[in-house]
Amino acid sequence: MALLTRRRFIQGASILAGSGLGLGAYASGVEPGLMLAVTTWSVNPPNWPRDLKLKIGVIADIHACEPWMGPSRIRHIAETTNALNPDIIVLLGDFHGGHNIVTAPVMPEQWGEALSVLRAPLGVHAILGNHDWWHGALPRIKGDDGESVRKALRAAGFNVMENDALALSKDGKPFWLLGLGDQMAYRTGLHTTEGVDDLDGTLAKMTDDAPAILLAHEPRIFRRTPARIALTLSGHTHGGQINLPGWLDQRIRPAHLGSPALQYGHIVDANRHLVISGGLGTSIAPIRFMRPPEVVEVNISAAIA
Repeated sequence: MALLTRRRFIQGASILAGSGLGLGAYASGVEPGLMLAVTTWSVNPPNWPRDLKLKIGVIADIHACEPWMGPSRIRHIAETTNALNPDIIVLLGDFHGGHNIVTAPVMPEQWGEALSVLRAPLGVHAILGNHDWWHGALPRIKGDDGESVRKALRAAGFNVMENDALALSKDGKPFWLLGLGDQMAYRTGLHTTEGVDDLDGTLAKMTDDAPAILLAHEPRIFRRTPARIALTLSGHTHGGQINLPGWLDQRIRPAHLGSPALQYGHIVDANRHLVISGGLGTSIAPIRFMRPPEVVEVNISAAIA
């Protein structure tokens, strides 16, 4: 079976889901609009200090819109994240809605206020996603290259990172947080994009050899990250958004992510670690199946000898 693009599959699956009232109601109403999971990953990078334990709360791909992801639901997501008592919270982009099947847009000021309750000792740090660059609050609304998203994040008191490096420490142990510019910021053709990411320039901003965590909306950059990066955190894929059981789900992946697909979960390659969140909202169509919206908790500690 030839590999399908995520877009074509979700479009086809939405038609199939709609043909069965029970399945359609679950996939288009219950799972995307009502469910919320907390998924925990334990990561043990080889270059992580033995006496540094770090808990990260991860929020990705909100895709704010009514009725699926309104301000009250976003506030609940923020409160759920706070309840994990993370040391640091990261927001991995795609705040704008991802489809036009809505009753109303949720403007940046609205979702920004809903998220403003987020609190963590080492702060709340955010990057932008491709939808934040491509359009406004919904795909039919003209965009501003992400400026309204940056404004809402800063108004909420969050640190916006685009090809930036920030030195942090916990219990006197230093580490770096890196935030990459979006890798698909500009559409240059029907199936082509151009990014504003600068991995080399971001790495060059680190001034010592403390371990680093990289925030990158799209996970494809992971294949280029050096061993210096202890962990990469990404979203974008929605975990496929539809997770069919058995063999079929292994054959459906975003076409631009390479093979094997960087689609979901904790992935280890050559001692490099990547965690891809399944995200919270939806794009293309407001459906999720066996991939419920999730807040992610990542616990980092040293590898056991």
